[in-house]
Amino acid sequence: MVAPATLRVVRCGGSTLHGARAVFSADSKYLLCAAGDFVKMYSVATEETLRVMGGHADLVTGVQLNPHNHMQLYSSSLDGSIKLWDFMDGIPIKTFTVGSKLLALYALASSEDSVFVVIPKSGERDTFQLVSVKLTKAAGQDLEAKELSVVLDGVDASPKHIAFGREGEYVASVKEVNLQVFFFKRKQLNRFSVSAIKTKSGNNHFTCIACHPTEDCIATGHADGKIRLWRNFYHKKDYTFSTLHWHHDTVMDLAFSMEGTSLLSGGVESVLVLWHNESDCQKDFLPRLGSAIEYISMSSDGALCCTLHTDNRITIINSNLRFSKSIQGLIKSTDVKTGLVVDPRTKALVLNGEPGHLQFYCLQSDQQLFSLDIVQRQYIHQAGLNQADLVKVAFSAQGKWLATVEEREEVTDPELQLKLWFYDEETQSFKLNTRINMPHEDHITDMCFREMDELEDDSLILVTAGRDCVFKVWVMVEDTDPEAQQSVSWSCDFVGSYHNYQATNCCFSEDGSLLAVSFEETVTVWDSVTWDLKCTFCHPPGKIRNICFGRLTCSKYLIGATDYGFLCCWNLLSCALEWSAHLNVLVLQPDPLSEHIAAVSWLSKESSLFVFKPNEPRPIYIQRNLCKEKIQLAAFVPRDEPETIGSEKYHWLRRSQLFFLTDTQELMTLSAKSLEERLTPSSKQLAVEESLPVTPFSLLLGKHRRQQSQEDIDLGKLVHNKHKQDSPAVKELLHTPAHVLPSASFLCPIFINSLLISKENKSTEEVADEVEMESEKTEDDSDEERGVTEMEQEDTSPMELLGEMTCKLSKSQEKELRKIRKMDYSWISAF
Repeated sequence: MVAPATLRVVRCGGSTLHGARAVFSADSKYLLCAAGDFVKMYSVATEETLRVMGGHADLVTGVQLNPHNHMQLYSSSLDGSIKLWDFMDGIPIKTFTVGSKLLALYALASSEDSVFVVIPKSGERDTFQLVSVKLTKAAGQDLEAKELSVVLDGVDASPKHIAFGREGEYVASVKEVNLQVFFFKRKQLNRFSVSAIKTKSGNNHFTCIACHPTEDCIATGHADGKIRLWRNFYHKKDYTFSTLHWHHDTVMDLAFSMEGTSLLSGGVESVLVLWHNESDCQKDFLPRLGSAIEYISMSSDGALCCTLHTDNRITIINSNLRFSKSIQGLIKSTDVKTGLVVDPRTKALVLNGEPGHLQFYCLQSDQQLFSLDIVQRQYIHQAGLNQADLVKVAFSAQGKWLATVEEREEVTDPELQLKLWFYDEETQSFKLNTRINMPHEDHITDMCFREMDELEDDSLILVTAGRDCVFKVWVMVEDTDPEAQQSVSWSCDFVGSYHNYQATNCCFSEDGSLLAVSFEETVTVWDSVTWDLKCTFCHPPGKIRNICFGRLTCSKYLIGATDYGFLCCWNLLSCALEWSAHLNVLVLQPDPLSEHIAAVSWLSKESSLFVFKPNEPRPIYIQRNLCKEKIQLAAFVPRDEPETIGSEKYHWLRRSQLFFLTDTQELMTLSAKSLEERLTPSSKQLAVEESLPVTPFSLLLGKHRRQQSQEDIDLGKLVHNKHKQDSPAVKELLHTPAHVLPSASFLCPIFINSLLISKENKSTEEVADEVEMESEKTEDDSDEERGVTEMEQEDTSPMELLGEMTCKLSKSQEKELRKIRKMDYSWISAF
């Protein structure tokens, strides 16, 4: 008997795409980049994730193509290993264990059996060195790589601070205000420095470096926005440098074109600058790229470049500085105020994105589906400036309505707006329906829709709770304004309060008949029709932090968590406390498709997961030390199909999958599958056939071909010893001489119609009758045509005739084709 697999906590998305410089494949069809613990391969043409290569135990810090085999890739990680991949198949070829943390990776064509990495210097804190690692060619997949030779000491940990020049003849490194260049053949080390004094003219600290591919020239970026071009650095005293200046703030990265005729630079301005001929006067710009540029990479043919941005976006740009493609991952905001919300339509995670925007994030592709501008104001990037921000989000049960709350922090008078959005089927996007200024006098703490699938839209109810000690009920009403663009709008229907306490949480029962609102230490239960107060629950000491109703067979229970570390379960029928547990619950998340509820606690700097049913005080599943980071938010996402799970212990994951968001903005989930099984199905299905890029259309075509082959097999079982018949339209088209064919515009609709499948299948008797009538009408045809027709009638079975008639031309069209064929065109030969 096979032991059941244990649940593993795995990073499933939201990984930082700008952790290391991305690289293009040799043919520029694919883009490879680090994404957390994985290496991802994207299609440049379709922006699709083709491969997810996993195997590292910690963050990937560098990816480089193998200079001696462009179908292979090196990757380095903080786990101390270097992996060699066949990235077209996503297969690890070799793993070299170095032992130390690897912070950057460089591979040179001039070094046949070694790569360069940045590692911490042993015995010294915050000191790093560039070393050469010899990769042994011994047999086996897991090898030791302990032969290290130090190249440079006292380097910076950032991969942007080291660059190799002119076919690997020298290596240059920058740190603070110092530049050092080491020449491999001469074994010579030259050091240069700039003024360390911060003046009004700027800050000279180095921020990045790039080397010219063919000339002895080094470009360095600085914290004050200047770019210096260093030459004649073979001499310690006779060196020269020139200055380029456009950026108003830190230069984040530099990259030369493949010929070295131009230089690309990027910074916090979100503008890519192209410098021609190293001149301050000749430059072009690509502005409004969205966020600060972290890395710039060039393709080997110079046709493309890509920029990696701080908001987890990859932008692919043509050589003429034209925007081409964009790959957007999970935008990591400083504070996810909206929480994790699931869109009922797309099953996408919805949370804060760009300032004032709502991002819809696809868990399957690890990419953003789209971004919805909620605030609809220009965001000003200035520290200390109070601007409107998105704080609350709620969807109706079917996803037709979206409610958002935006607020602007003010000391005396906060500015609030409640917006109701309606999903427009025609435009496939949300449209603003109602804007309510100052729905509450103080901040809104929670809101929810009444989830009743069977009710019409006019029975929808939205409840908001606020610090102004009231909760408000909002309903849809018909708009009486004749100039109004929509027929319905939202207005306040009821205002409730309890002893002038602040309202903190609210939620509806599964059937929508009850509303629970927490007022500090007390939970109140209201009738959602009459809005009468039914009962109250209290479990002092401590304010209520989270509340939720049980579902399905446990719908008679109400669960609450207090900030003093108690988890309570109340019975709504007996109005009594069913059970309580001493647990510091940060997150309380019910599964919408089952009775299970997940509670995440935080104790002694450790996150633990407890899964339970409200009718049983004993947890079904407990996972201690869930992850190193503190879990802030969680959400159950319904699966497309229930998953087959062998162990009964994990049946709570069968219909929904639980996702966590940590305080470091990492998205994690629980999985009972191994790493090989966890890789997305698309990464296995998207096998590159005959070295062609795989697109959604090719997948669809492949599926169609498989279905067609299956149909052919099934047809072969029914019809034996019969050869396949061609369509009459195709026969006429192929047998008629090319010089007598009518125009293509006349033939095209006839040919297309022959490929269409008839909606009504005729019976065998009707088909046979039609064949007889057709043969009688065409008696005046030539003997050759009559012979062909008789052969076809003799060799065709009723089953094949049935299939043939579904794509047969009309009689008038066939007659027209025969007339064209009989016409005498012999007079053309006289010319």
